Amino acid sequence: MSADAPRAARADWLPWLLVPLLALAALPLVGSAPTWVTLTVAGLAMGMIVFVIASGLTLIFGLMDVLNFGHGVFIALGAFVAVSVLAPLGAMTASGSLLVNLAAVAVAMAVAMTVAGGIGYAFERVIVRPVYGQHLKQILITMGGMIVGEELIKVIWGPQQIPLPLPQAMRGAYLLGDAAIEKYRVIAVVVGLAVFVAMLWVLERTKIGLLIRAGVQDREMVESLGYRIRRLFVGVFVAGSALAGLGGVLWGLYQQNVIPQMGAQVNVLIFIVIIIGGLGSTAGCFVGALLVGLMANYTGFLAPKVALFSNILLMVAILLWRPQGLFPVAKR
Repeated sequence: MSADAPRAARADWLPWLLVPLLALAALPLVGSAPTWVTLTVAGLAMGMIVFVIASGLTLIFGLMDVLNFGHGVFIALGAFVAVSVLAPLGAMTASGSLLVNLAAVAVAMAVAMTVAGGIGYAFERVIVRPVYGQHLKQILITMGGMIVGEELIKVIWGPQQIPLPLPQAMRGAYLLGDAAIEKYRVIAVVVGLAVFVAMLWVLERTKIGLLIRAGVQDREMVESLGYRIRRLFVGVFVAGSALAGLGGVLWGLYQQNVIPQMGAQVNVLIFIVIIIGGLGSTAGCFVGALLVGLMANYTGFLAPKVALFSNILLMVAILLWRPQGLFPVAKR
């Protein structure tokens, strides 16, 4: 079965300890407790955003066995849609009320997910469907799709960088003693946790999740019961694309600017996360993203020259320990 079960993930508790162990190991190196708290929260927030971005690809690969290297175009698309949606909502984003700001961002997220999901539907029908079961062709054709998608984004929004500032009430930081915790990072952590819980609930506690997982294991049997697995799998692809769009909004606000190539730039980070987690594992993707976020922030502070390679070194270390990733799913 390609979709991992949370029960198995809970039984294997060692990978979950890596996150607090990495954080505690960084404390004496950082030296200052307030600085460590700031870096840790920033790392967790970055990890949550990366998880949301990568969760769609994990879902598509874990349930459909599709290597979608065009995933980045949905990330960029979500971010640019957010720019277009938030622009006319200037009165809401300029408000000092956090609830009003959240409402504006929620509208942008909803529209971005809808647009990314719709484009994902067309992407699956035109580009991915002819190459099911052919990984090499999937890589080549989806990379080509991403290049075409980036050029279309340039046609619509232009090739230049566009600012995506944070809404007024999301700027600044909360003070926890001498530690400063940025408000937006707290919001990112909450959104990431919500997506993680929702994914596990849908896959493990709903009829749709049960049918999808059963279809992965024995498609013919499920179809003999009258269910159309192809439609369910198309729904999985659309959901994965929509999650990429949501992640694009979060990443764009995190960077406070968007460019057409932003999806391709994040692609490497995404694949590092899903390789660390175990290809197709939702729990593994979650833990891997947190580790990547923490590692990037700690090394960026302690040794900026090493920061670019830190996550690759992290991936190598984990694969030496567990060659199939933290939570390996069924052998492929």
